[in-house]
Amino acid sequence: MIRQWLGRFLAGRYGMDPLNTAMLTLCLVLYVVFLFARLLVLEVLVLALMLVILFRMLSRNLERRRAENAKFLQLARPICRRFKSCRARMQDREHRYFKCPNCGQQMRVPRGKGRITVHCRTCGATFEEKC
Repeated sequence: MIRQWLGRFLAGRYGMDPLNTAMLTLCLVLYVVFLFARLLVLEVLVLALMLVILFRMLSRNLERRRAENAKFLQLARPICRRFKSCRARMQDREHRYFKCPNCGQQMRVPRGKGRITVHCRTCGATFEEKC
């Protein structure tokens, strides 16, 4: 009986998305900071964030929530891409990464070649590096 009522209540609601997940993560981090600092401002901020998350989850205005999520993903995508590429570079033991001093383009060369001359494909600059 309760399960059916809950199913009917949640039908057509928005639910969780990456924006809600990011806000929930921020909420948990702020709550942990609140536990140590005991600032009333943090407690109010955590409560407000939780209310916004609940409002977005239970909203029936799907188009508006999707638009908010799309805007968030558009802003967050470059940051996520930078973290993923940095992690991939750290795990890559077979190559060494350089930045062109002229244009800033990232370049990858094999490790263990000694001192080599690197040619940038973007701007044509040539420089020596040790791998």
